[in-house]
Amino acid sequence: MKKHLLTALAVALLISFRGMAQSEQTEHEYDFWVGDWNATWKKQDGTEIHGTNRIEKTLDGKVLQEHFNDPSTGFKGTSISVFNPNTKVWHQAWADNQGGYFNFIGETSGDKKIFKTLPVERNGKTIVLRMVFYNITDKAMTWDWESSTDGGTTWNLNWRIEYTRK
Repeated sequence: MKKHLLTALAVALLISFRGMAQSEQTEHEYDFWVGDWNATWKKQDGTEIHGTNRIEKTLDGKVLQEHFNDPSTGFKGTSISVFNPNTKVWHQAWADNQGGYFNFIGETSGDKKIFKTLPVERNGKTIVLRMVFYNITDKAMTWDWESSTDGGTTWNLNWRIEYTRK
């Protein structure tokens, strides 16, 4: 009986430590994003635009805060991203100076880090929006803003930003 109890305790501890390791890894899922970035993208007419984005850790390192700036148009936005250790899911709230506001849920697909909205109804269509981070290195990454009207089966590219670390 004592042997079975010790075995059960050992298994429980192993599972507990394993869960903590996964949580720790997942909690740092978006650490690549922290820092000061130059942002470059093209308008529909091909004109190249340059902006900046600063992402910093706040609230004891548990929250990521973003400060996006497009000096060519005056567009500015900020986001707060936080990891929920109970559900092991990232959440983001975005707001900008043009009245935009979005709530996102984080997920990972292969080497892509994704923040996606829940489906919303617009002009009689159900739309899902997402931002996708990929080609991530220490010095650069690509960010896509995409939309889907078929529940995420296909995605339309709305905006692509190439980021390089300052």
